[in-house]
Order: sequence, then structure tokens, then C-alpha cells
Amino acid sequence: MPEVFPERVRALLDELDARSAKAISTAAGLLLDAVEADGIVHVAGAGHSLALVFETFYRAGGLAPVRPMWDPAVLPLRDALRSTRAERQEGLGRTVVRAAAPAPPDVAVVFSTSGRNPYPVEIAQECAALGVPVIAVTSPRASVRAAARTETMLADHATVVIDTGVPPGDVVHPAEAPRTAAVSTILASYAWSRLLADLDDLAGERGVEPPRWVSANVPGGDAVNRGLLERYRHRVPELTGAAEVLSSFRQ
Repeated sequence: MPEVFPERVRALLDELDARSAKAISTAAGLLLDAVEADGIVHVAGAGHSLALVFETFYRAGGLAPVRPMWDPAVLPLRDALRSTRAERQEGLGRTVVRAAAPAPPDVAVVFSTSGRNPYPVEIAQECAALGVPVIAVTSPRASVRAAARTETMLADHATVVIDTGVPPGDVVHPAEAPRTAAVSTILASYAWSRLLADLDDLAGERGVEPPRWVSANVPGGDAVNRGLLERYRHRVPELTGAAEVLSSFRQ
């Protein structure tokens, strides 16, 4: 009987657990170390990987000291073709890092399935050069089959690599000739949620309470979030619209 899509996704999740559990646990430790030291978690991605940046930022149950590190040109919603050109433009990732100015004890998390475009590679490279640990959420399997637009891959500049196992081309259905049903967002989002769960367990062992957003739709949520906004608004200007939104992308 041919493998159906739900079975394939469950198998990929099981494979991710088996392959990346240790890396996810290590990454959780890095993030908790940074948060305990009052650092900021800088999170980057381009194109559809921005969906994972959304998952990390201002999210119920998520860490509060998270700052998106991005350029508006890499968002595909206003101009999809421009977003593709932007993530392939050399120098844009370096500009983004200079603007964000991460520094220890901060940590960077970079999402990119292929990890071969200049934008995510430069972000990881620049952060590492600044002494900021880099957690790469990527698929080396997809990277080796992707068009080589840089001399190195995202994983080459990472302190920890969380291998999502996304297949080349992303799609998985039908199994005999995949052409639809992309899984990169499913797998990377699961990896991030598992990381937060590991971080919570580790925080419990250390006896610390990480600053986390609470859903605004539950009693007391707004009050908790107001306190976090006051604490981080000056270090994460995107929380209040105070961040510059001008793009450095050259058409």
C-alpha cells in the first residue's frame, strides 16, 4: 500500500526526534544560558522561513527576549520575486547583523532549509565572528542538493545544528514522485516547540523562571505581557513599532 501523507509526516517527525534530540537539548541550554545572563535571542530567516521567525516572536508561551533580525525585502507578501532576489544578494545579511548589533551573551537562531543563500549564511557568519553562538535550524540533506550560491553553508557557521531532515525540494507527496505538500514549516516549527519544552524542563532543574509571553486571551495575560513589554521594549524595538523598517536591499 502506498505511503500516505500523514504517515510520511509522522515518520519525518520521528526521524527528527531520533536524529536531533541531542542538538535540540544543547540549543535549549544555550538559550537558557543567554536568557539567564539577560541576553537577547536574535532570530532570522527569509522567504517562507520567516514563518518560523513569527513562531519565535511575541508568541504565547514563547520567550520574551526575542528580537527578529531581518530586512523587509525578504518578506514575500508584498513582492515575492523581490524577496527571492534579496536573500540571494551578497552583503544584505551582513548589513542586517550590523543593524541588530548582537553581542554576548546574546544568541542567534537562523532558520533556512537549504542554507545556501547569502542572506542566512552571512547572518550566521557575522554573528559567529562577533562571538554570538548560532543555532542553525536547517536541512543538510537539502543543502547538498541546493544551488550553491555561497562558498559555505549555514551549518558551517553554527554552534549547534538542528537537522530538520527536510528532503531536497521540500515536497513529499506523492511518495513515488513528490510534487506537493511541503514539510519544512511543519518540521522546523516542531523542532522549535520541542526546544522550548526542553528549555522549560531545564529551567525547572535550575530553579529559574524564563520570561515568557502569556496568551492575551486568558485571564491575567495582558498584565503579564505589559510587564514584559516594559522590560524589553527598548532592547526589542519591534515590540512597539520603534524599529527602523527601511530596507537595505538594492534592486
